[in-house]
Amino acid sequence: MSHSELAVLLLPSILSLLLVFILMQRKQARFNLPPGNMGWPFLGETIGYLKPYSATSIGEFMEQHISRYGKIYKSNLFGEPTIVSADAGLNRFILQNEGRLFECSYPKSIGGILGKWSMLVLVGDMHRNMRSISLNFLSHARLRSHLLKEVEKQTLLVLSSWKENCTFSAQDEAKKFTFNLMAKHMMSLDPGKPETEQLKKEYVTFMKGVVSAPLNFPGTPYRKALKSRSTILKFIEQKMDERISRLKEGVEDLEEDDLLGWVLKHSNLSTEQILDLILSLLFAGHETSSVSIALAIYFLQACPGAIQQLKEEHIEISRAKKQSGEMEMNWDDYKKMEFTQCVISETLRLGNVVRFLHRKAVRDVRYKGYDIPCGWKVLPVISAVHLDSTVFDQPQQFNPWRWQQHNNARGSSTCSSAAASSNYFMPFGGGPRLCAGSELAKLEMAVFIHHLVLNFHWELVGTDQAFAFPFVDFPKGLPIRVKQHTVI
Repeated sequence: MSHSELAVLLLPSILSLLLVFILMQRKQARFNLPPGNMGWPFLGETIGYLKPYSATSIGEFMEQHISRYGKIYKSNLFGEPTIVSADAGLNRFILQNEGRLFECSYPKSIGGILGKWSMLVLVGDMHRNMRSISLNFLSHARLRSHLLKEVEKQTLLVLSSWKENCTFSAQDEAKKFTFNLMAKHMMSLDPGKPETEQLKKEYVTFMKGVVSAPLNFPGTPYRKALKSRSTILKFIEQKMDERISRLKEGVEDLEEDDLLGWVLKHSNLSTEQILDLILSLLFAGHETSSVSIALAIYFLQACPGAIQQLKEEHIEISRAKKQSGEMEMNWDDYKKMEFTQCVISETLRLGNVVRFLHRKAVRDVRYKGYDIPCGWKVLPVISAVHLDSTVFDQPQQFNPWRWQQHNNARGSSTCSSAAASSNYFMPFGGGPRLCAGSELAKLEMAVFIHHLVLNFHWELVGTDQAFAFPFVDFPKGLPIRVKQHTVI
């Protein structure tokens, strides 16, 4: 083929690309877009945006962009033109208008590994149906009657293995706790059993791929994760087939104490939908809760005043239980943990396990004089608001007392300045996609903290801190040394 013939064949494609480029430029010219930099072709600014940084900051990349362009700016991230928001008002506006002006829009690689029926990537009616199933299973009544008891049991199982003066990874211990809880909670798997340990091994490989670059080549973490995903789904499906067989045989003791049994009896989901639902909830329930517990351990060891107040609160609860002759924690005990809830809120605010969300504008939107074109990606950066000094006083400081109620001169209760900004406190997202497991996550943290402060003193071994990759992780696993003590 001659060069002239090749040029003739390529000309339509070149002209089409040129036309698309011109149309995009004209479309952008019609809008009053926020200032910003679109970065390199295709890559945009994605590499700089995802560069690791301290989890208690927003990172140098975002600091420079906010300083240069303001809290709302345009960029090109994850292969798409994007509006990035570090603005408290816009973030709330985006989440409250889910399904009307904006919808969830995660990168295709996330759906590829979590599954097309994952709650994280679903939109519209199907997401509402899946979320409704999760909320029904995680109802307030069920938290009180079933899950509180199981949370305490799994907490004590992990803490009982801690030996005096031993050094270990607090992050790994937190992950052990949350994985055991979710495995029991979802499929009635007992911790320590061979099948549970094998599932955990596959899940660790799976998790490494979820948080890695989506490079589907032999030997990459992403490819290994896809293989582990297949193994995990086969395991879940086997458990599901066993349950269905028992039900067909007329066995009346089909387990409803776990999610798998509940879904089989109370939903019309297909096999594929059930598999993706359980896998995605295992991911959501394990990873975020374990990191939050590790962050609490990290922040508290540097705040002896908070530890002392926690001890006082939990000693009072424990003494009351001994006087009544009760052993297991109940819901009334949990509701007495008021300062513990302040510690949890502050841990979530400063640690920011979920740092930003992926959304897309489904129609042209105008906000504060700026236009967000239909089809553009929108990233509400939750961490930027939680660490904003105009919203939270001294945001870099771990200060659980900021969440306490204060009495004014007339004796009525009023919130502190930070608590007054709770409309902008969104550790679990917001709007119609508010995390279905938020109450369970807080329950896990509270029960773990209760037994931790009553039974142990701990200190960091060496130096370690939480980094955002953008997922939050302790590079060294947060090594700690513990000493047992009895405070009552």
